[in-house]
Amino acid sequence: DNDKEPVDAYIVKSNPIKLRCQARPALQIFFKCNGEWVHQSQHMSQEHTDLTTGFKIREVMINVSRQQVEDFHGPEDYWCLCVAWSHLGTSKSRKATVRIAYLRKNFEQDPQGTEVPLNGMIVLHCRPPEGVPVAEVDWLKNEENLSFDDGNIMEKKGDHNLIISEARLSDSGNYTCVASNIVAKRRSATATVIVYVDGGWGEWSEWSACSSDCERQRSRECTAPEPKHGGRLCDGVAVATENCTGGLCTQSVENSSDVALYSGLAAGVVTVVLLIVAVTLYRRSQSEYGVDVIDSSALTGGFQSFSFKTSRQANPLLINSSMQPDLTVSRTYTSPMCFQDSIDKELMAERSLLDPLPDLKVKAFTVSSGVTERAEYHVMSHPQTFPRGLAPDYRGVAVGTTLGRRGKNLFSPHVSLTPRLPLHRATAVFGHAGGRLVVPNTGISLLVPHGGIAEDTTWEMYMSINQEDSSTVSDDGSEIFLSPAVTYGPPGLDLSYPIAMTIAHCAEVAADNWTIRLKRHIQDNKWEEVMSVNEESTSCYCLLEAQKCHVLLEHPGRYALVGEPLNQEAGKRLRLAVFGSPDASNSLGFTLRVYCVDDTPHAFQEVAVGERSRGGRLLEEPKMMLFKANTFSLQVSIQDVPQLLWSIKPFTTCQEFSFSQVWASNQHPLQCAFTLERYSHSSSQLSCKISIRQVTGKEQILQVYTSVVENEKGVVPFFTQSDCTITSQTGSRAFKIPLSIRQRISTTFDTANANGKDWQLLAQKLHIDRNLCYFACQESPSSVILTLWEAQHPDSGDLDSLASALEEISKVHSPKAVSLSCSKEERDSEFTKLA
Repeated sequence: DNDKEPVDAYIVKSNPIKLRCQARPALQIFFKCNGEWVHQSQHMSQEHTDLTTGFKIREVMINVSRQQVEDFHGPEDYWCLCVAWSHLGTSKSRKATVRIAYLRKNFEQDPQGTEVPLNGMIVLHCRPPEGVPVAEVDWLKNEENLSFDDGNIMEKKGDHNLIISEARLSDSGNYTCVASNIVAKRRSATATVIVYVDGGWGEWSEWSACSSDCERQRSRECTAPEPKHGGRLCDGVAVATENCTGGLCTQSVENSSDVALYSGLAAGVVTVVLLIVAVTLYRRSQSEYGVDVIDSSALTGGFQSFSFKTSRQANPLLINSSMQPDLTVSRTYTSPMCFQDSIDKELMAERSLLDPLPDLKVKAFTVSSGVTERAEYHVMSHPQTFPRGLAPDYRGVAVGTTLGRRGKNLFSPHVSLTPRLPLHRATAVFGHAGGRLVVPNTGISLLVPHGGIAEDTTWEMYMSINQEDSSTVSDDGSEIFLSPAVTYGPPGLDLSYPIAMTIAHCAEVAADNWTIRLKRHIQDNKWEEVMSVNEESTSCYCLLEAQKCHVLLEHPGRYALVGEPLNQEAGKRLRLAVFGSPDASNSLGFTLRVYCVDDTPHAFQEVAVGERSRGGRLLEEPKMMLFKANTFSLQVSIQDVPQLLWSIKPFTTCQEFSFSQVWASNQHPLQCAFTLERYSHSSSQLSCKISIRQVTGKEQILQVYTSVVENEKGVVPFFTQSDCTITSQTGSRAFKIPLSIRQRISTTFDTANANGKDWQLLAQKLHIDRNLCYFACQESPSSVILTLWEAQHPDSGDLDSLASALEEISKVHSPKAVSLSCSKEERDSEFTKLA
């Protein structure tokens, strides 16, 4: 019979443990660990005789080290049993497991501070750190062990919740959850619990004697109970007054009534006058509002900054769309705008860009100066040209606005906000003259160069954004999408020159922490590499900028930028925004929704469209945050909520996204919500802060200050121009460089001259001189370089930089002896790989 079997044991730090086995009667005992016999030399045995029975008792011990347990990789824990032999036969003991004991540092859930009313329920959650053996939990109150003798306090052992069923004032204090096992003891963050008492009125006093004004008073005090620990003050008045007309009153009732009547009439007249003045000022401000916006923004197209006025109330961070605008404060946001008809190219011809080009005598010129001389030039813009959703009353723009003049009623309040085109697709017919195609508000565009399509030929081209099934590209998850997946076509498109595609991305490219690749979709979820943006290639060209990538392509298909982090410092940009809307089911409720999305226009457009459909309004300017590849999670918490005016849904003050949710979040916008409720209808303002931080990283603060009692639904103020109908421009209007100038530049630089002023020098001065072998393979390198420059510089004002570059070239006298070339066969072989 076995008297003593080995028991489960834990290795603490690096100390080995002993396993013991005792049997009687026994001739021999050996240990077997993980299915293999332990060598006899590792056994320590001793033997003695039981005086009562006369049987020999044999006891055997073995040591198990930490290294042995760590080196074991089996389907179960490290285990040992002992086998004893006697004249009666063989006997096996139970299996004893040996595990390495540990206790992590961070609690899986810290208790959160809370405020509860007297006699309310207090629930503090605590999930201890992971540990072996499982940690035991104790609670401290004000650094003293909490006693559970009182039946009012109990601990739910399963999930370690501390529950106080009826809160008393003495239950206020600082509570700490302490987890411990045989290895260590850990303390949670301290949670402050406040038990407050709302005030209550005492009894009214007796009425006072009637005064000479024929009034009497009575009073009461807010002492039943008195508010404590931040509880609400009593609602109502402390002093009540009423008229008394009994025998103690000596004044005439008629005289009193006359005074009241005349006072009321006077007050009414003053009110009417003030209303008339207010309405007059309002109409005047309405008619003048917004002209500066049109004057400044109508001159430029494509992607540009747009300044709009937002209303404020008391706090400068408030965006309250139902109030009248304060014209003294403005913000500027950068967002893709709808197309506008380009300025007449004859204006450019008047201020010659190149004069005369073969001799390379260049004069700098600015578009703004040409327009200033013709201040009365009419720009016939499309009705949908300007952004929508600036404020409820400012949603449309008049057609044919004259630049430089102030007009009346430039904004129409009745333009429909219903999207007329799919949000993620644009289509247009292009011919020999080329043009530009844009998917509005997504950072995605396509430039078809002049001559890219053969004469007397047209193609109906399209580009669209695809929602990928997977948020990672490679099977092991090492690569993630840094941009939307963009398709352009049709598949059989035949081009003489490459098109330029611009794709917005969210990678932080300031440091060399990424390997970024352009990939093309093959089938299902499989992608093939076209090129790495930092490598040389003759099949494709990538020009990577801080927020966009410009790609020269010749083959239609679905493309995307993907990235593989090289270290934990690799980061991607997140855009953070907070929206709010009243609760439909609760007149006192208000919900804040916080979004953390990839910092690309397309990702934020998804949020904007969704919020507009549910009546949400933007409460603070969106902010950017760098999220690093260090596996730490993202925490979102709400702070500084006025405790006497608002309550928040319990246990939601701090919410968390796991690292993987954020790192590969291109599928659906990450969103968390805070549900608040005001105690009274008189509380019309909400002020608080939203803190967003990656654990161990810097935090970003979104400041909320808004009115919650809107008569009209707020609108998203600047970025949802989904009703824009101009998604394409064709011919000369799509290009900043006039065709005649472009042809002269190409003719001059495609052939090297004696001074070495060739297309390589042009690329160098335009700062696109990497991977020159690609241009060398083109029939007209200069034309392709200018196509890339056009894609990189969508604003008219950028012509200044081109003029400056050409002026620098005119001053160069030293030859540049560099030769780059490749055969058509080599280029075709590269394309065959992609096909």
